[in-house]
Amino acid sequence: MNTETLLTLTRRHFLSQSALGLGALGLAEIMGTSAHADTKRIGGLTGVPHFKPKAKRIIYLFQSGGPAAQDLFDDKPLLREKSGEPLPDHVRRGQRLTGMSVNQAVLPLAGSAFAFHQHGKSGQSISDVMPHTAKIADDICIVRSMWTEAINHDPAITFFQTGSQIAGRPSMGAWISYGLGSMNENLPAFVVLVTAGQGDQPLYSRLWGNGYLDSRFQGVQFRAGKEPVLYLTNPEGVTGAHRKAMLETLNALNNIQMQKERDPEIASRMAQYEMAYRMQTSVPEVTDLSKEPASTFQLYGEEARKPGSFAANCLLARRLAERGVRFIQLYHQGWDHHGDLPNAMRYQSQRTDQASAALVLDLKQRGMLDDTLVIWGGEFGRTSYSQGKMTKDNYGRDHHPRSFSLWMAGGGIKAGSSYGHTDPYGYNIADAAGNPLNPSKDEFTPGAVHVHDLQATIMHLLGIDHTRLTYRYQGRDFRITDVHGHVVKQILG
Repeated sequence: MNTETLLTLTRRHFLSQSALGLGALGLAEIMGTSAHADTKRIGGLTGVPHFKPKAKRIIYLFQSGGPAAQDLFDDKPLLREKSGEPLPDHVRRGQRLTGMSVNQAVLPLAGSAFAFHQHGKSGQSISDVMPHTAKIADDICIVRSMWTEAINHDPAITFFQTGSQIAGRPSMGAWISYGLGSMNENLPAFVVLVTAGQGDQPLYSRLWGNGYLDSRFQGVQFRAGKEPVLYLTNPEGVTGAHRKAMLETLNALNNIQMQKERDPEIASRMAQYEMAYRMQTSVPEVTDLSKEPASTFQLYGEEARKPGSFAANCLLARRLAERGVRFIQLYHQGWDHHGDLPNAMRYQSQRTDQASAALVLDLKQRGMLDDTLVIWGGEFGRTSYSQGKMTKDNYGRDHHPRSFSLWMAGGGIKAGSSYGHTDPYGYNIADAAGNPLNPSKDEFTPGAVHVHDLQATIMHLLGIDHTRLTYRYQGRDFRITDVHGHVVKQILG
């Protein structure tokens, strides 16, 4: 082998040329002679996890649009008392407003339309609009001091999913698949579920993309209906034997192309073809909810019988988790409540509250919650003032990045706890006495949780040091937390 060949030889090219190349491995698995039969993990990086993990898998219930913490998890009696009065300048502190409310003559404070009560032995304060979540108060940790720099939906969601407001970086699920690999050779390591028929803000497939990582690590979207994964079903007249023969021929052609071009993506493409072949059996089985007992639908709600609903996706997430899917991302739109918030909030609660709580309870009763991390939250919060016209019974809230809430459960999180505070108006992150803090993403601010801090903490629970899971691209080592992020040890169990 000459010097030029040695310099251009990649690890994956070497594997493709060896007796146990990626294509050969995949075909061996199809034929029932898997080389991974005695292992618990397929793929991943050597040395990862960096330390013993507390969570094996993640189910992320992303609430797109930005749920209002003041109406869900962050009770503000003073805000209710002063409802209708202008937002004081000392509270706003000259902070940026969106183009939707910057020209309002007055920014009237809007107290929540919902009552709050304490729940569980932990005494978690939760709005009455979330009665089922209230029942799992002792299982969740409510973080009330999240913050971000992004003030508009697209960059804010992109930031949460990829660690950057600029599109093109790998998603969190892709990073985790890259580092930890898969736990099931017949299902993707990273699956995406989107609530059907729930319009509002758009979602883009790049949110679960692989960015500059290998295409094997991108999320695979499961859809409602007869064909959960597009193009997985054999066309009419094509049998399983035909598909197998096609894969063998493609493997031979791809090996020829690999010898000429030495492009690692060729081997990845072949691995994805082979995964699709195996998924022809595994996907119909995992997405078939008909064998679930009646008690399951009593727990999740009757809407769980409707394919593509949030409830059905929560149930499907549990089934995927049972079968070893590493990262399951649910997206539910509709939380962008610029107006008619009280009615819109009640509607969203009816769609999401019972199923979210049911997922936690279901995992718990199956003994899976301890090593499954469940996350519930959106991309930013909402303002304490009303956007547009406000009446006694109606108001809306604009985007607000400076403080918001989310909750987490299982997977090493301190159950029945809360972390962080906001000021009496619910506008700024504050200390326990209500004095505003000035958090910085460059250094950890006790009591405040930046998006990168959350990402670092998630990685930590999976046994990953976020500063060490990197990928060199265009001359720089990239990671999910960029050059920031601190593990929030106070919320760990």
